[in-house]
Amino acid sequence: MEKDVKTPRWNLSSIFKSFDSEDYKKALNDYISNMDKLDMLLKKAESMDFLADDFAKWLSEFIVLSNETGALEESLNAFAYATYSTDTTNSLFLNNLSKLEELSLRTSSQSLRFQQLLTRNKHVFSTLYTGYPQFELYNFVFSELLEDASHKMSSAEEQIAEDLQRTGGAAWGRLHEQVISNLVDSSTGKTFNEIRNLAYSPDRQQRKKAWQTEKTLLKSMEIPIAAALNNLKGATVTLNKRRGWNKAIDKALAASRISSKTLDALIGAIEDSLPMWHEYLQLKGKILASSEKDIKETGCAFYDLFAPLPPSAKEEKKDSCSSGIKLEGWTFSEAKEYITQRFSSFSEDMGNFAKKAFEEGWIDAEVRKGKVGGAYCIDFPAHGVSRVLSNFTGTFSDVTTLAHELGHAYHHHCIVGMDYALCHYPMTLAETASIFAETIVMNDAISKATGFDKICLTEMHLQDSCQVLVDILCRFYFEQQVFEERKTGELAAEDFCRIMACAQEKSYGNGLNSERHEYMWAVKTHYYSPDLDFYNFPYAFGLLFALGLYSNYRTQGKAFADVYKSLLKDTGRLSCEDLCRKAGFDIETKEFWALGIKSFEEELVVLKTYEKDLGV
Repeated sequence: MEKDVKTPRWNLSSIFKSFDSEDYKKALNDYISNMDKLDMLLKKAESMDFLADDFAKWLSEFIVLSNETGALEESLNAFAYATYSTDTTNSLFLNNLSKLEELSLRTSSQSLRFQQLLTRNKHVFSTLYTGYPQFELYNFVFSELLEDASHKMSSAEEQIAEDLQRTGGAAWGRLHEQVISNLVDSSTGKTFNEIRNLAYSPDRQQRKKAWQTEKTLLKSMEIPIAAALNNLKGATVTLNKRRGWNKAIDKALAASRISSKTLDALIGAIEDSLPMWHEYLQLKGKILASSEKDIKETGCAFYDLFAPLPPSAKEEKKDSCSSGIKLEGWTFSEAKEYITQRFSSFSEDMGNFAKKAFEEGWIDAEVRKGKVGGAYCIDFPAHGVSRVLSNFTGTFSDVTTLAHELGHAYHHHCIVGMDYALCHYPMTLAETASIFAETIVMNDAISKATGFDKICLTEMHLQDSCQVLVDILCRFYFEQQVFEERKTGELAAEDFCRIMACAQEKSYGNGLNSERHEYMWAVKTHYYSPDLDFYNFPYAFGLLFALGLYSNYRTQGKAFADVYKSLLKDTGRLSCEDLCRKAGFDIETKEFWALGIKSFEEELVVLKTYEKDLGV
């Protein structure tokens, strides 16, 4: 084992040295200059009636310049957000983020004008792909743009909407981030994110106190947080109506590149599996009750959802098993070595990628005040690299989170070099890559662990999957109802608490006892992004699709690595249904999703056996 290193902060200087550096200024100037050139190309096209040959020539020139500009824009914005998200109260970082958001209004205008040009010249597309085969890869992208154009307001209205977004939706989202990232418990000095991490504590009283403190802190700030959510969803309802979207979910389906039939099949399969998940949660509650005298209710308390299991009389809990798999106490160096080894076991390319990410400082894992909670991966397409943010505390869950986010980064690695316009994959497929990477690590850990460690890791996998399926279903129900009620009036904190309580009852049911968390609406960042409505179901999609892919890997072995990489390359230019057909799956049937869920039944049997050992 190599010598341990301090939990790292990432290295952004290899991308841009600072906002004042020459490399950043050049990229910014090139970005603005390219937008000037795009404006000229659009203006020229808007005054012409094209023949097929002329349109193809113009389209080629526009695509080349647009791809370069888009990659620059995303890299500049990624640098601004990555810098801001580790110090959310820094006014310089916030101002740079705002400046770039203002510049991006121009890009939005250009995208709309391009869509309008495609619509005006759509008669050309009947011969475009046969006469100009270089555009064949763009077939799906152009079709998607033409469909999206039908959901646009006039140019002037769209420009106003985009302009107001900076001081509307984006500003409300930042307010939520700033409130949450700066909440501190005055009695202990712990940040909100540190308090949330206590949900994994082996001490039940500590978990319960943290749960109570978390809800108290959220209640103390419920007015501004509720105002942010109310206004964000209100703006979405208004704009969707003007853009011809019947429901917010319709827009989310288009963004996810799936059909309503696919979503219905996915949600239906999860709903069918709820009795199994309720049984798991009740079982966990019984196991925890065996070592806690104050547990009187059946079902699991909300603050016990992530609780570690107590050892039975037959087991002596160890810090680690012989394989080095342990539940807590991981150093960052150990996590680095383990993830790199596991990725390498799947493919040399994936292993080398992980090694590069760790060695080149791609990861910011240190927990500190002012830094956003959770974890994310952000891409810099102009540079062909990514960066990963996490809050590493040394649990095995933190290790799997790192693997998850590096899975996102590997996805980007697989599409580096492709045209920028062909690299925009939906959340459904983005989550497939991350969960596949996480599955590689988790399955290895479970297979190598023994005794009590194996029981705990199996339960952890059930725990995580329960969150991805049951809690995601809860969030889906919550957001559905919020949009329904927001159509007819304003919503306050008490309304959001009521809707969340109903969603938890509908999804968790008797799996939870009466100690729940009606303020979960105030925690999840995804609710507060105007571009991420119904951000929830892509995670369930990704989990179950990834399980299908992993099953293929176990059958085909190392040869599957090339198939997988090829699949990731196509995620930006196909619908989910078409991409999944390439992998041999029909995702519009409930049976497909049920097969993925069925694998958890075997893990539940392991937990039932452990329950018998405890004699509860």
